[in-house]
Amino acid sequence: MTSFIPPLPDIVLEPIVRLALSEDLGRAGDLTTDATIPPDTTMAVNIVGRKDGVIAGLDAASLALRMIDTSVSLDIETPDGAAVAPGQVVARLNGSARSILTAERTMLNFMGRLSGIATLTREFVSRIEGSDAKIVCTRKTTPGHRAVEKRAVRCGGGTSHRYGLDDAIMIKDNHIAACGSITEALKRALDYAGHLRMVEIEVDTLDQLEEIIPLKPHAVLLDNMSCDNLREAVRMVGGAFTTEASGGVNLDTVAEIASTGVDFISVGALTHSALNLDLGMDAA
Repeated sequence: MTSFIPPLPDIVLEPIVRLALSEDLGRAGDLTTDATIPPDTTMAVNIVGRKDGVIAGLDAASLALRMIDTSVSLDIETPDGAAVAPGQVVARLNGSARSILTAERTMLNFMGRLSGIATLTREFVSRIEGSDAKIVCTRKTTPGHRAVEKRAVRCGGGTSHRYGLDDAIMIKDNHIAACGSITEALKRALDYAGHLRMVEIEVDTLDQLEEIIPLKPHAVLLDNMSCDNLREAVRMVGGAFTTEASGGVNLDTVAEIASTGVDFISVGALTHSALNLDLGMDAA
């Protein structure tokens, strides 16, 4: 079971949620609700799972509701990170019918998308159970939604590669090409990094790995290597720094990749290819 994942701070969530609500409400608000629902109407509804999965996104959904109406109650029964089954109640809402109906789609959009990411992550994590490897997501996220999508990965039991260009140095093949050699690129990065910034470098071959081992980067990304080469790479590194496998990772290959002894396995699909989890809002 995933440990408690704290909600993102409102100061992080607010711009994301505000944009989503503004996109839906446009210039005139919720015309259908305004036309059909008297202002004093109240209702109770439940957010319910319609497929097996893992819940995420309740922090964003809760803020969306509060930004519409702080008086509507939201009682969570299946928290972020918990498994959900068809028919299972995730949360109960009670209050102004107008407010609930206006917030409904934005709440479900966040929860469906983010629960889909958490569900796919949980599948990958379960495939490597028993190994010491960890599943990590990448920067292949929906523009503007990186914070919520990376939290959803955590809700599914995964963890994160760097959040952006500004929190770690990651030397990739085009950096190496622009520098002229892999050794020169790594030397420059290590000289620049100081003592608190992590430096990771991508290698495509065992020859490249052999070249950079004496320089002792903090981590190496073993890109698109066969499992035999991954095993040899782990042997060559010998625990001197962190190893990460990337490329060709899917639900069918991830267990064998984990068996090679790498420390981390990065999976871009967690955030760029996850399907929405089907959740509904039903009158109680």
